[in-house]
Amino acid sequence: MEEVGVPGGSGSVPLFNSTLETGTRAVVVLNAAYTRALDLARLTWFDHLVVHTADAGGPPSLHPSLPERSGELLVRRRLVEDSLTLMRRAHLVEALADESGVSFRAGDAAPAFVNLMRSEYAQVLKECATWLVAEFADLDTADMATRIERQVDRWDLEFRSDGQQPGGAS
Repeated sequence: MEEVGVPGGSGSVPLFNSTLETGTRAVVVLNAAYTRALDLARLTWFDHLVVHTADAGGPPSLHPSLPERSGELLVRRRLVEDSLTLMRRAHLVEALADESGVSFRAGDAAPAFVNLMRSEYAQVLKECATWLVAEFADLDTADMATRIERQVDRWDLEFRSDGQQPGGAS
């Protein structure tokens, strides 16, 4: 993974799949999903799907279709978790707790933040997030797993360390 130095910082940070990049994708997805709240497992799936939308029958993917990309899911959960912590500190994401567990929703500052993103990549990311939310956000866990298994036969959906499939939206 390529890294870049941080001026005045101590060392370098990853250029790709950093907590900032992943957190930005999470804010875009949660903004597209607003007022829904999504749990960590679903956000982990969505972080992968939002850049590989063609794998799920959607618009052209933002990122290239590499043969081993299903392995990304194995490391993505912790990265998504760390990125949500970062975005909560910036007041772009809210954490909600109820009887079904912890879920996340776009914070009050999220729409303004997302609207400031104007590059061509950001515009396509927002379109992919809108498609993803429309297709998957309201599916229960079983329906989502069935749809992904049907359309993405390369994936191993049991990427969680406890061997359970990710949970549904709150």
